Amino acid sequence: MAPAKKTTSAKTAGAKKAVATARRVLKGNHGKVVEIRTKTHFYKPKTLKLARAPKVVRKSVPSRNKFDKYRIIKSPLTTESAMKKIEDNNTLVFLVDKLANKRQIKDAVKQLYDIKALKVNTLI
Repeated sequence: MAPAKKTTSAKTAGAKKAVATARRVLKGNHGKVVEIRTKTHFYKPKTLKLARAPKVVRKSVPSRNKFDKYRIIKSPLTTESAMKKIEDNNTLVFLVDKLANKRQIKDAVKQLYDIKALKVNTLI
């Protein structure tokens, strides 16, 4: 009995589908969906932008940082006044690159001499 019910329901579903298709064929599938525009300007759509996947590498070797610790700190200053500062104030004096900032000088002193500088004073 169970299979008989399934076949009848399948027949009725098929019949409904056939009737709907016949109606569409007879009358035609009219009706057009019109997009409601709310702005006076048309903006071109933003399309998909894929990430680059190059087949050839442009640079064979990445450029190294030329502004390293040896370029930042050129030399310690050994004048009489600098020696006096070292003895009296526990202050080191260096000649440094003009382009170096205080953070870079502090890091370079730490890397070269294993000294944690409390403060960096510059004269430029």
